[in-house]
Amino acid sequence: MASTPNTTNDEKPNKIETNPIFISADSLHSILSHQSLIQHFHSSLPRISTSTIQTPIRQNYAVSQSSSLLLMPSWSSSTSLPYMGVKLVTHFPQNSTLNLPGIHASYVLFSSTTGQTLASMDGTVLTLYRTACVSGLASKILARDDSKVLVMIGAGALAPHLIKAHLAARPSLQKVIIWNRTMEKARILVENLRACVEYNGVCFESNELLEEIIEMGDIVSCATNSEVPLVRGEKLKYGAHLDLVGSFNHNMRECDDEAIRRGRVFVDNEVALIEAGELVGAFERGVITKDDIAGNLLELLKGEKKGRRESKEVTVFKSVGSAVVDLLAAQLVYEIHIKQL
Repeated sequence: MASTPNTTNDEKPNKIETNPIFISADSLHSILSHQSLIQHFHSSLPRISTSTIQTPIRQNYAVSQSSSLLLMPSWSSSTSLPYMGVKLVTHFPQNSTLNLPGIHASYVLFSSTTGQTLASMDGTVLTLYRTACVSGLASKILARDDSKVLVMIGAGALAPHLIKAHLAARPSLQKVIIWNRTMEKARILVENLRACVEYNGVCFESNELLEEIIEMGDIVSCATNSEVPLVRGEKLKYGAHLDLVGSFNHNMRECDDEAIRRGRVFVDNEVALIEAGELVGAFERGVITKDDIAGNLLELLKGEKKGRRESKEVTVFKSVGSAVVDLLAAQLVYEIHIKQL
């Protein structure tokens, strides 16, 4: 009897369809912790090679006189990071008059192998976590091991994330003092943090005397849109670590020239040298030169540059953000989410 032909081997395999996942803000909060993201950055960033990852300079388009659209792409050809991603950000500072956030963002993650869309996620929340955790990682490297007091300047959306990231990076912290131009916002943030059971051993308070509390800070973290320096360098205590997050253009300054002069300055990436108002202004005024910048975050992690050298040294870390850490944060979110399905 003739055998029945095996047609299965002659047929083309069915195409596997992958439907993109949407990861909401609530899901992001349940997936991420500041501790886990700091650790992910700590272990992943040193393995990144410039030959396998591409990060073009972000594109910034003026939508109106005060509003803008930013595009931040990054892609990797590494088998350990088989992703492409792009963050779309809108900056509408006038939203404060409408009681709305000034920044909104979406993040889209693709496969760098097939180009398929894998996920879209709330880019605003993703940015809050990644920005804070970059600062937390820098604090872990540059702040003193015996840091006790964190001063938080600003009480906006980023402030609670920065506080939690610094607490995760520096468990020695015992007190957090919050200042904001509108002190009621600082007081509300204090109450919210006091309600977090995981921080029962930490004292949270607000204080309107900015210069006095700066003198108390072992770590001083700034997240404002200020165009007038808020941190006077002469007020920083010996051994302080200054974390500057807010400014991203030449008109914005969160500290004065003396803070830059006193400190060993590190940056998250080289873009800070051309974007950050504190640094660009200091270069123009001859306070320091670009050669005086002590290193970037990747060089610190790889051990190519030395961080804190002695206990009385003042360190300064200026971050402006990058698409690389966006991609790494999105990777962690996506891979944890997939495992939970």
